[in-house]
Amino acid sequence: MRPQTSRAGMSAEDARRLPVSFGLDTANRALSLGRAKGYDLAKRGEYPIRVLRIGNAYRVTRADLLSLLGIADTA
Repeated sequence: MRPQTSRAGMSAEDARRLPVSFGLDTANRALSLGRAKGYDLAKRGEYPIRVLRIGNAYRVTRADLLSLLGIADTA
């Protein structure tokens, strides 16, 4: 039996195992966005979920990603 996959490029189980916050490259993979497109959306303030800018780094939260993907965060 195959693991449940989200509508994007990461399984639901993989998404649930992400840390509380993580870099944009991981979020891009989960959303099936290319690196350039993801960073361009973040710079323009148009990324599909809230992006936290910490210094030069972009971070997103697991809760926001799971909510967008419609995945329950089962602890």
